[in-house]
Amino acid sequence: MRVSRRVMGRRAVSAAVAAGLLMASAAACGGDDDKDGGGSTPAGGGALKGTKVEVAAKWTGPEEANFRKVLQAFEKKTGATVTYASTGENTDAYLGPRIAAKNPPDVAILPQPGLLQQYAAKGSLKPLGPDVVSEVSANFSPYWKDLSSYKGQTYGVMAKAAYKSILWYRPQVFSDAGVQPPATFDDLVKAAGTLQDAGTTPFTLAAGPQDSWTLTDWFENVYLSQAGPENYDKLAKHEIKWTDPTVGAALQTLAKIWGKPEFLNGGLATATKTKFDESVTQTFGQNKAAMVYGGDFAAANIATTKAKVGTDAKVFAFPKAGSTAPAVLGGDIAVALKDGKGGQELLKFLASPEAGKVWAGLGGYLTPNKNVPPDAYSDPIAKELIAQLQQAGDAARYDLSDLAPAAFGATPGKGEWEALRNFVQNPGDVKGTQAKLESEAAKAYK
Repeated sequence: MRVSRRVMGRRAVSAAVAAGLLMASAAACGGDDDKDGGGSTPAGGGALKGTKVEVAAKWTGPEEANFRKVLQAFEKKTGATVTYASTGENTDAYLGPRIAAKNPPDVAILPQPGLLQQYAAKGSLKPLGPDVVSEVSANFSPYWKDLSSYKGQTYGVMAKAAYKSILWYRPQVFSDAGVQPPATFDDLVKAAGTLQDAGTTPFTLAAGPQDSWTLTDWFENVYLSQAGPENYDKLAKHEIKWTDPTVGAALQTLAKIWGKPEFLNGGLATATKTKFDESVTQTFGQNKAAMVYGGDFAAANIATTKAKVGTDAKVFAFPKAGSTAPAVLGGDIAVALKDGKGGQELLKFLASPEAGKVWAGLGGYLTPNKNVPPDAYSDPIAKELIAQLQQAGDAARYDLSDLAPAAFGATPGKGEWEALRNFVQNPGDVKGTQAKLESEAAKAYK
């Protein structure tokens, strides 16, 4: 959740995904005054000099700082002035009232395809202009374009993607305990026990109310591996119920780790309060655990510690829990909520290799933009993962919770987030958790 979630902040997402762009309007200019977070005043001229553009996204901390640098590159290129507002993890809670008041930002970054579908169905998004569609078509595969579309109309630009089928670990701790990166989930459980016996807590877990999107990612990796891509697609569309035995089997697998508080830094008391950013820095900044779940975007958080990505912090593929090697993707899609040339041009810029290269050089970033070369990425983990993201096989799937209606898959304290958070606290209640998930899903998918 960011991607998100977040992430995530994160999710994945959050991460995440779909969007809309502005119909170009030669005379219009978008945006509010600099009231939400400040842009920088561009030097010199440019085609958009005097134009103000407001963009809203969930990112905070390192992710926000990096995105601001991308916006600064746009300002320098065009002469526009861009202001940034953070929506927080609940993007819909921020944007919904502003849309209703007819005062939305020019551009928003949506962390869930379900949210794009919701807004597009209500007529809240502006479709891409022809020149922006051309930019998207030139740089992205049809799969990513389709995720940003509604009823055949393209509404968004995949601004940022996330590869979510990895675990981050401290290689020195693994070596000291005689542990190798595990290939199966059962091997992961065994490795956790060995690490604990050697005096190191195996995991930090972000299961705080605002960051339990990480739990949905754990579930998706296990479910995709065990139940397979076909059932994954059906569950994402609610064509099978959350009371299905395949869901119960995935929860029972997760309980092998979640059901052992001694495996978690600080036990349940700490895990259920921990934010995603904290879970990463607890592992690599404070050395409180050997492993932490996080997509590639966790590299931005690791960069705030003394640990070096690629040396002190490495990744291994999320272990197989069944016959399928899981490959879960997330992403954040830029959409236009207002007409105006400034917003249109920003979205075109975000679809370009130029913007991708700037962002890739900052770390904590991946893009499915096929014209951003691997050597543009500054950190070795991103270089390791980019080929997997761009060449994922038929089993690769988009983040399930982000494909669901936001009320179920992307709302802190509700739906799937809270049901799985409660399961962490009571991992023996598989049937009760399934019933809660189905009840929440049934309401959201109406």
